[in-house]
Amino acid sequence: MHSQGTASDAAGIPGPAGPRGPKLHATRRLELGQSFQDGGEHYHRVRPGYPADSVDWLVPPEAQSAADLGAGTGKFTALLVDRGLEVAAVDPSTDMLEQLHKAYPHVNAQEGTAEATGLADSAFDVVSVAQAWHWCEPLAASTEIARILRPHGVLGLIWNQLDTSHPWVHRLSRIMHAGDVHKPGFRPVIGPEFRGLESHLTTWEDALTPEDIMELTKSRSYYLRANDATRAKVMGNLTWYLYDHLGHARGEAIALPYMTQTWRAFKVQGPTPR
Repeated sequence: MHSQGTASDAAGIPGPAGPRGPKLHATRRLELGQSFQDGGEHYHRVRPGYPADSVDWLVPPEAQSAADLGAGTGKFTALLVDRGLEVAAVDPSTDMLEQLHKAYPHVNAQEGTAEATGLADSAFDVVSVAQAWHWCEPLAASTEIARILRPHGVLGLIWNQLDTSHPWVHRLSRIMHAGDVHKPGFRPVIGPEFRGLESHLTTWEDALTPEDIMELTKSRSYYLRANDATRAKVMGNLTWYLYDHLGHARGEAIALPYMTQTWRAFKVQGPTPR
């Protein structure tokens, strides 16, 4: 695995959800999100981690504590722990949190959501939401995150995406129904509690076999919610594409290009209490 980071500023506060905001109706967002309630061991085994470059850019040097919301099995939590931070992890799935607790028994892991974390007021220097903001109601979640952040705290939104600038990866993403590949100009919606939204891009590669890519596909919400006929069609298309069209052998290591887009914004301070 290797990484190369580039940064670009995007100052200002985004407006209401529009063409670049969430496209899922709240009910559908909840329905798809619930597809991850079970299968934590499989998710942890097949999903990629995150490059250290992402957390290096996100976390201020003086930070001491962090909350990872939508933590899942702890893929991004791991980077926060490695930096020596005191970490709390929140996720609605008991199954996911069981996997996280096995790897990081000292992390305070509890059930909850980004809209209702159950964490203490002004307790964290950083709050991260990795691969999960699209399952959240962004304005309600922003209000809750501002509550648990300390003054001038950092909100981090992180997405791993297949690097579809490579034509073969673009086609693969369509076959996999990788719905988290953002369109150019994507900008996450956040609430007025935050300012100075900016982004950082890390390009890297994950070494996977064709069989790993098939298992990765099975961990995605589209596949999890599909019926047996649709699942069989997806697997059939992948088998043809990876083995017949691209000519990969079973067990062969494939360098799968990824991009990790990391966004950060800073808590706006309210008026001084009288």
